[in-house]
Amino acid sequence: MKLLSTTLLTTVIASGLLLCGCSGGGPGSETNSGNTSGSIGTGSGGSTIKWVAGEFTPYPQLANQCDAALKEKLWLRSWSNDTYLWYSEIPDRDPAPYSVGDYFDTLKTTELSETGNEKDKFHFSMSTAEWEQLNQSGASVSYGLNFHLQQASASADRKVTVTYTEPNSPATSANIARGAVIVSINGVSVKDANDTASISVLNQGLFPSSSGQQTRFTLLDLGASQTRDVTLSAQTVVSTPVQNVNLIATDTGTVGYIQFNSHIATAERGLVDAINSLRSSGVNDLVLDLRYNGGGLLALASQLGYMVAGEQATQNRIFERSSFNSKYPTTDPVTGAALTPMPFIDESIGFNAGLLGAGQALPSLNLNRLFVLTTDNTCSASEALMNSLRGIDIEVIQIGGTTCGKPYGFYPTPNCGTTYFTIQFKGENDKGFGDYSDGFIPSTSPTLASEIPGCDMADDFSKPLGDKNEAMLSAALYYRDNNRCPAVSASMAKSAPKPQFIDHGFTLEDTRMQNVLLNNRILTQVK
Repeated sequence: MKLLSTTLLTTVIASGLLLCGCSGGGPGSETNSGNTSGSIGTGSGGSTIKWVAGEFTPYPQLANQCDAALKEKLWLRSWSNDTYLWYSEIPDRDPAPYSVGDYFDTLKTTELSETGNEKDKFHFSMSTAEWEQLNQSGASVSYGLNFHLQQASASADRKVTVTYTEPNSPATSANIARGAVIVSINGVSVKDANDTASISVLNQGLFPSSSGQQTRFTLLDLGASQTRDVTLSAQTVVSTPVQNVNLIATDTGTVGYIQFNSHIATAERGLVDAINSLRSSGVNDLVLDLRYNGGGLLALASQLGYMVAGEQATQNRIFERSSFNSKYPTTDPVTGAALTPMPFIDESIGFNAGLLGAGQALPSLNLNRLFVLTTDNTCSASEALMNSLRGIDIEVIQIGGTTCGKPYGFYPTPNCGTTYFTIQFKGENDKGFGDYSDGFIPSTSPTLASEIPGCDMADDFSKPLGDKNEAMLSAALYYRDNNRCPAVSASMAKSAPKPQFIDHGFTLEDTRMQNVLLNNRILTQVK
């Protein structure tokens, strides 16, 4: 059975074909910084390109004109006005006073959702070269450390806890493991830093910008009574998006476990291998650990949905139906194609042909339910997977925390060396549901459509991921046997609302990378 139409297959495969028309010029660069007039000549006898309120030059006419910053800003303005989901809510400002990056930051809605939250939390950009490397191979400059950032609040100190490490990375070479707390960075206390200079040292250490950057970490390993110092040298680390594929024997059958960290191109082969392994072992259930999976390629989520549910459950059913802004009720504004729902994809796409070629039939477990482990870092394509399985009546049981709330997506679009991500579409499942902008919420007595049967629990850093005694996984296994949540200690129960930050602006953050790794639902087709 071939569920993919030729048009859709072309769109999906094009996720790896990001084009960069010009080199140089990051999002904050100003190649025409002396021009503040809001207009620029195009040469002898040519017309003048300038900002006129309410008038928008078609953005293809402005694309990749990298000789002047105004042209880049006017391209961003026209592109946003044409493709942004909430284009009518963008204030039309004169771009002249802004750098390119700062102007892009203004090209988004400032409205709030019905529940009073920020409507668009997912607007960002990054170097095209960096994005291509990250998307295609999972490679980025880092120490191989993944961590949880707890900002200072009225009830808790600032804290950085290692959540997992990448194989064959500086972190694993230094024997750093889940649960280790980073006490200080280059001599600056994580807990006590309270000024701009100190916070800058922490951020620079946590988010290295270049290969070879060395940082001294003082760590308190899990269970240790004394700290230790390690110096790590940043390098290009290739992430392993599919890890810890395990079998858990129970009295009522074998349960499979997969730690799935990101919907990037290399995950296709990893997921196929994982499902093949679990199928050959005859698993009765699957626990899918999405607690750190911020999304990525939507087609990968569709493939995984098929591999979980199988042919009979997904045949002639929709994985996701995308809708764009009011200018494009029936066509995709980026590809120009007629809007066609994405099916559950039953064959390999070949995102990374070196790992897995296209057109191979996918394996499936033919399960009628799925246990998912979540946190507020579970986002976008991961949420789409949950929503779409529920749309075809596969029982989803959620263990952990409320997800990030992103039923939206974008086509990463490059221009002059920078790739821009702006919300362009919203997704709905086969039943027409897609209203979960405040996240999916695990509940023992769900009443809202965004509430999913399951157990509301905090992340447990005291055990390795995949350990059946780790709190979330243990709760999933208990729920499987008892159809209810276990009694948990107060330390593992989720508290009510999140505490308000009292850091007075001194927070640890790397917005660019957090958005890339935590907030992606991506369809990439570039004209």
